[in-house]
Amino acid sequence: MTDLEALGQAVKRAQYRNHRTMDAALRDLGVSLVQWDALRAIDRLPGASGHDLATETFQSDQAFGTLAARMEERGLIARTAGRGRRIEHSLTEAGRAALEGGRDRAAGVLDELFAPLDTDERATLLRLLRRLTEQER
Repeated sequence: MTDLEALGQAVKRAQYRNHRTMDAALRDLGVSLVQWDALRAIDRLPGASGHDLATETFQSDQAFGTLAARMEERGLIARTAGRGRRIEHSLTEAGRAALEGGRDRAAGVLDELFAPLDTDERATLLRLLRRLTEQER
């Protein structure tokens, strides 16, 4: 019988390792993993509201709003008025450059992080994790 507590800890440990390694790889680009994740979400969902982006990046609306304000101050994103009280988000040239630079870094980091698994094991892990999280969609 599998120790589910140990399984949960192993998933958390893998996630922590991923975050730590990605943060370090992105640091010299001048962005954190949280900021890069926000850039990816804005790129995937152009014109999205802060609420939609908060949900996409696993943050509260307030936390995402604070993050977005800092990123706007740094010139990484632009926020404009949408319909009603909606604020829409888009990437600036600097934000797009950070996003693309981060993608280059992420490819190497993720390759290294998943190196212990062969192609079939990676596919199996992805399939299993998607099955565990499909209820969230």
